[in-house]
Amino acid sequence: MTDVGKLRDAGLRVTSARLAILETVRSANHLGAEQIARAVRERIGHVSVQAVYEALGALTAAGLIRRIEPAGSPARYEARIGDNHHHIVCRECGVIADVDCAVGHSPCLAPADGAGFSIDEAEVTFWGLCARCQRAGNQASAGMTAVRPAQAGHRPRHKEDIA
Repeated sequence: MTDVGKLRDAGLRVTSARLAILETVRSANHLGAEQIARAVRERIGHVSVQAVYEALGALTAAGLIRRIEPAGSPARYEARIGDNHHHIVCRECGVIADVDCAVGHSPCLAPADGAGFSIDEAEVTFWGLCARCQRAGNQASAGMTAVRPAQAGHRPRHKEDIA
């Protein structure tokens, strides 16, 4: 189904901004709203950050995209929906990658005590160092320049991770 059809099926108005947002989210790696706004502006011209936030909210509520919020990071958006996957975040540069569920069905983790809840989802975030930051750390150990720790917001610093 096309993005136009998905928007209509979700009861959302089809706009060039929403179409550009869907395309941007699908083509990039877990971008934040401001990165998405920049990419959308390159595609269609002027669009405010507020309009992008509102569209992201509507697209998320309609189940067309997924919002994730790793600790210490602004919200990020992804197009991979409808499955039970998790994320791994680099502590150094903030890049995020998808990780398939350990068991494969929802939820893939079950608490020892569900406190009376009917649990239908488990959200897990793994933390570590991506391969590139590991190499940078090894180079720093050998006397080369190290990659500085990510600033608040954990913005991806590898060029190919940014749209």
